[in-house]
Amino acid sequence: MTAAASPSVSASDKDLSADKTAARGLKGVVAADTNICDVDGDAGKLIYRGYNIHDLAKQSSFEETAYLLFKGELPNSSQLAEFNQVLVHHREIEPPVLAFLKTLPKNTPPMAALRSAVSMSSAYDPIAEDDSPSANFEKSIRLTAEMTTIVAAIRRIQAGLEPVAPRNDLSHAANFMYMLNGKAPSTDAAKAMDLILILHAEHALNASTFAARVIAATLSDIYSSVTGAIGALKGPLHGGANTEVLKTLMEIDEVENVVPWVEAVRAKKGKFMGFGHAVYKVEDPRAIHLKDLSRRLGIENGNTKLYDISIAMENAVISSIHKNCNVDFYSASLQYYMGIPGDMFTCVFAASRIVGWCAHILEQLSDNKIIRPSSNYTGPAERPYLVMQQR
Repeated sequence: MTAAASPSVSASDKDLSADKTAARGLKGVVAADTNICDVDGDAGKLIYRGYNIHDLAKQSSFEETAYLLFKGELPNSSQLAEFNQVLVHHREIEPPVLAFLKTLPKNTPPMAALRSAVSMSSAYDPIAEDDSPSANFEKSIRLTAEMTTIVAAIRRIQAGLEPVAPRNDLSHAANFMYMLNGKAPSTDAAKAMDLILILHAEHALNASTFAARVIAATLSDIYSSVTGAIGALKGPLHGGANTEVLKTLMEIDEVENVVPWVEAVRAKKGKFMGFGHAVYKVEDPRAIHLKDLSRRLGIENGNTKLYDISIAMENAVISSIHKNCNVDFYSASLQYYMGIPGDMFTCVFAASRIVGWCAHILEQLSDNKIIRPSSNYTGPAERPYLVMQQR
């Protein structure tokens, strides 16, 4: 069947439409120009706005990194103080949102609860439908602040505990830990959360970030974009990998079981969660920082078993399949030592990635064009309609 020629097709459009091969998963397709983040998978580099993730992990704070991702430059002391003041101001969530979380069935998946609560919170934001750049920036800060409070409330309600109100005298990371566990964290625990938030804050056009940009490109509101991103992150192929890693570590149980377990999985051609990456061909640059903090918090907790199993498993898997561990692998044992249950790991991920989502939404809206890719039709050729008696 010969397709009719499209009228008024430019030379550039003809060039683009010449190759009709579909890229599965959009792999290798450049979908946007961005100055937010560069992921170099061959060199194992992650860059936020020109700054290497190793430098940010060692020297920055989550608040400073969030400002950088939102505004494009590191803040000076007065800019950081003002930004932090607004962040602290928005930590409290509206009472109806908290009441709603308490009405959910106890077996509600935490990410489903988070998705619904974030969507609901838009109803209580007086500037939710204001699409001016200043309002969108303010909403980005509000969402970043509220996300930790919502996540902590979900964790405590599902554990049969009363949510803990935020403290204004603590850093963003320390306050998050305080609301999760009901007590001020140790220095290493607060540093661990700060590091988790920095390392997970942004990672270019991953599935959830791309979903956020697609929704934002329709000129929907930021809350809709973030709700869609949470839905994408909820999928186990995206945000749930470290939960699966923890299940694996618990299943292995002892260091001496690691090698037999790896051999058994290899024999049945199973998957090693927390190893390999869609982009990184060498070591994930984020993994090394979490590895050291997992060791330190294991010692602080007086039980390094999960860390020891992780070390043995890393060595055995690399030897077996020649793939390095990624950011999810050591974040599993680290968050366990921080008192965070496995089913909350993806919510903690969301509490960090909210910054990247909002940065990309702001960038998309600054020079917007609706995202509308084409597709190859693989169905039947045009055919006549058959009335009921002829079918």
